[in-house]
Amino acid sequence: MRKHTILFAAGAIAALTACSRTENGDVVIKRPADVEVKTTTDTLHMPTVTTKTDTINTPVIGTQKETLIVSKPVVGTKKTVVKVPVVKRP
Repeated sequence: MRKHTILFAAGAIAALTACSRTENGDVVIKRPADVEVKTTTDTLHMPTVTTKTDTINTPVIGTQKETLIVSKPVVGTKKTVVKVPVVKRP
């Protein structure tokens, strides 16, 4: 346990002495010449969103002649073409 505490304290002291501030207030980190910072590319692949056409049955309200004077309401269905979003996973 004491070993971890000593290493942590030494690392904190080294970090404090390796940093300085400019006149603007920016923090500058002084690194040794043999240390390089490497970045990796993003590993998250965004899903692609496309559309496809689909047909659905939609309700239609109309009237139908029952007698010469009276028209009764009629509910039916009609096929309608709609565009539906499709999400493709990477």
